[in-house]
Amino acid sequence: MRILLLSDIHANLEALEACLAGAPAYDLVANLGDVVGYGASPNEVIDRSRALGKIFVRGNHDKAATGLLELDDFNPMAAAAAVWTRDQLTPEHFDWLHSLPQGPLPLEDFPHVQLVHGSPGDEDAYVVSIGDALVPLITLTTPLTFFGHTHLQGGFFANGSSADGFRPEYRTVGQAESVSLQLKSSTRYLINPGSVGQPRDGDWRAAFALFDTEAQIVHFHRTPYNLKAAQDRIFAANLPSRLATRLAAGR
Repeated sequence: MRILLLSDIHANLEALEACLAGAPAYDLVANLGDVVGYGASPNEVIDRSRALGKIFVRGNHDKAATGLLELDDFNPMAAAAAVWTRDQLTPEHFDWLHSLPQGPLPLEDFPHVQLVHGSPGDEDAYVVSIGDALVPLITLTTPLTFFGHTHLQGGFFANGSSADGFRPEYRTVGQAESVSLQLKSSTRYLINPGSVGQPRDGDWRAAFALFDTEAQIVHFHRTPYNLKAAQDRIFAANLPSRLATRLAAGR
C-alpha cells in the first residue's frame, strides 16, 4: 500500500494541485489537518481534498474557522484569516470542517500507524525539537505517528536509549525532488510530511510525503508550484499581505 500524506494545505489550491500532479502513484490519501487558514481558496481546497478520500484529522485552523477554537492564541494575521475563512465557507463546507475528528486517528488495516495534527497527547501542541518529541516517543505504543502542525518536514525517532531528529536534505531550491527514509524495526517514529501550502523551513516548495507500507520507506517530496497565482489570490481577497509574501520565503 502506498499512502499519500498531506498536511497543512492552508487553502493554497495551487500548491495542492502541484503536489497531486507531482506525486507518484498512490492507493490512499491521509490528511493531517489544517485544510484551511491563511490561504484564499478554502472552498476549492475542501472540494479537492474531500474528493481524494475520507481520512482526515482536524487542525487548529480548521477548528478556528468553525468556532471550535477561540482566536485568543492566534497572531493577528492568523486570526484575520480565520475570520475571513469563516465568512467564505459554504454551509456544507462549514459543517464538514466542524465535524472533522480529533487525532490521534488509527489508520485502518495498519495498526502500527496513527495520524495526529500536533502531538499524540495534545492535538494543538507543536513538536519542533527533540525535547518536544522525547516524551511522546518514549510513551508511544504505536511505532509510527504521522503529524503536521509545525510546517517542518522531517521528524524524530527513538531506539532504545537513543533519540534524535532528522530533516530531508535536498540539492536544489526550485526543482521537484524526493528524499527517502528507510524505517527500521524496533524504532519509534514521529514523522511530518511537511506543509503543502505554507512551508516554514526556508524552502518555498510545497511539501508532502508518500509512505510505502510494504517496503517501510517514507519518501519525502518537494515540488514547485504557481507561487504568484497563490499570492495574487491572497491580495485579491484583501487578506494580510504578509500571508502572500511569506510564501516566497518558505517562512
